[in-house]
Amino acid sequence: MKGLFISGSGTDVGKTFVASYIIRALNAKYRVVARKPIESDCVKASDGLLPKDAVLLNNVCSNPGPIDAVCRFKFSACVSGEKASIEQGLSIILKDLVKAVQPSSSDDFVVIEGAGGLYSPMAQQVLNSDFAVAINLPMVIVVKDELGAINQALLSIEAAKKHKLNIAMLVLNQITPNSLDNAKALSAYTDVDVVVFNKDKLSDFNTKILTLI
Repeated sequence: MKGLFISGSGTDVGKTFVASYIIRALNAKYRVVARKPIESDCVKASDGLLPKDAVLLNNVCSNPGPIDAVCRFKFSACVSGEKASIEQGLSIILKDLVKAVQPSSSDDFVVIEGAGGLYSPMAQQVLNSDFAVAINLPMVIVVKDELGAINQALLSIEAAKKHKLNIAMLVLNQITPNSLDNAKALSAYTDVDVVVFNKDKLSDFNTKILTLI
């Protein structure tokens, strides 16, 4: 499987938003498909649950697919995938998640988004880190660019390296412009490539994405 795993330092860091722009950039280089194997806090629609993040990712792909293929496990509760599945009496294990992200063609480049941070639970006794090891793809770590970002970034990098995961890059999501210069500060503490995402500077971001992936 060719692709990329996108994780974050935690929830609400803009992981899906950044992932959508990574997909947009990669469309120029690959036949991109999206996968988000499990999603909570889905919207109730007339034809079932609507996984908002999975829909966003699918819509920006050069090769969009059926939403049930993009997101296999959907839950309405705003809790972890593990808790949501247990509450509904479902037993979702690691091999189920791995099966759920497989592409339909060997030509596909699969961009897979996890759920929360590396140590967030995804399914029954399955952390994002377990899933990342199982799929064995280069990963992107998204961190919100704010005060405290250096600590969150280094903790996430340390966790990834502990599990011998290949980090393609760390993205500092600059939701609000600031003068913290966290990218420069981080370079003194890690050899991981650090990229700043600012939607007003997409050209620079796209160039770095295509260079590093």
